[in-house]
Amino acid sequence: MCFGRKEKKLIQDEDAPRPAPGYFPQQPTYASGPPKASMPQQFAAPAQLQPQPQPQYQQPLSPQSPYNQVVSPMTPAAPPSGPPPAAELPALSKQPNPPAELSGTDDFAPPPGPPPSHQPAAPTKPQNDYMAPPPGPPPSKAAQHDWEAAVPDTSLFPPPPAIFSGFYQSPATNATEAEAEAGEAWCNQYPLFAPLTLDPAALFALGAHNPRLMSPAPPINYRGDVRWLAPGVWTGSTTPDSGDGCIIGYPPLYSVLEHSPLAPAHAPIKTIYFEVVAKNFIGEGAIALGFTALPYPAFRMPGWHRGSLAVHGDDGHKYINDRWGGKAFTQPFRPGETYGMGMTFRRGSNGGLEVEVFFTRQGRLDGKWNLHEETDAVEDLPVTGLEGFHDLSCAVGTYKGTEFEVVFDPVRWLFRPEV
Repeated sequence: MCFGRKEKKLIQDEDAPRPAPGYFPQQPTYASGPPKASMPQQFAAPAQLQPQPQPQYQQPLSPQSPYNQVVSPMTPAAPPSGPPPAAELPALSKQPNPPAELSGTDDFAPPPGPPPSHQPAAPTKPQNDYMAPPPGPPPSKAAQHDWEAAVPDTSLFPPPPAIFSGFYQSPATNATEAEAEAGEAWCNQYPLFAPLTLDPAALFALGAHNPRLMSPAPPINYRGDVRWLAPGVWTGSTTPDSGDGCIIGYPPLYSVLEHSPLAPAHAPIKTIYFEVVAKNFIGEGAIALGFTALPYPAFRMPGWHRGSLAVHGDDGHKYINDRWGGKAFTQPFRPGETYGMGMTFRRGSNGGLEVEVFFTRQGRLDGKWNLHEETDAVEDLPVTGLEGFHDLSCAVGTYKGTEFEVVFDPVRWLFRPEV
């Protein structure tokens, strides 16, 4: 481990101006109408111009009318004999009979049936809380929804990413807070390198799967050494009083300028991988294996700071820029077993890079994770430097007494990567 918010006004027209008195001439009033003006005899109209009595037009005779007499205009009209017909009586002298339903004393007839007080009482709820079952037999099992067939077996699903599973300290061994702060200060002083242009010697070593391992130099509290054993094979050991140390390989196994899948001239997939044989652990001795961008503090275990990831053997946790206790991932390492660490960079459909990290044990895949899997925004730090835009070197961490072997030669690997 490492420490480290209107009122609506009615509009009326003003009263029209009234005319002043005397504006309209006053007309005389008469009790029985205006008097008839008399005309002098000398101004009377000739006899032929005097108005003649007009013949009276008779009402057409019809069999139904009781008035079939011809009335002379010179004689007063006499009323017909007998009483007036019933049809000619005043309209209010006879009213039609009211409807039967209104013939009573009330305005409306009562509704049919007994009054509401005599209606049958509504069924009451039984004393207990359980209602009687519905009538008829229960539905057959075939008619029921088969949810077991609709819901797949979730035990076959891959495990979800480990969210909120970070440890504040390792259950095994832990570094001091002062060492964690020193590592952070070192990283702030030495930022990540831009992609390197490899010289011919570095390109040759990379093509031959024979990179060089560089152990920490004094004054770091590292007590041990690494030796070249064969092409692509290195052996190393540390003493029980050795502190934390990180052994880094060069040239980097992943070179942006040589391997990036984003370059049209490169393959769309690039995988890097190496294996470590844990020969022996002395006391609390432990090893870790992973990758780191350059540069990285050699007095710190890989995975504890920016641009680095690793799996630690003392607790089996994975560390990605995590100076606390990492996340549970696998079982602790045991002497005599072979462990492998790999990363696959793939050109994505959206034009970016997809990065997958995998870990092997005894030649079998033991676990993997996507570098950009869902993480906790509070506890997890960025993965800058591991996304395929910086060179990445292999990194082997040691603590106290260890004996190990690092294998880069694919022929000697127990695990065969797909790419």
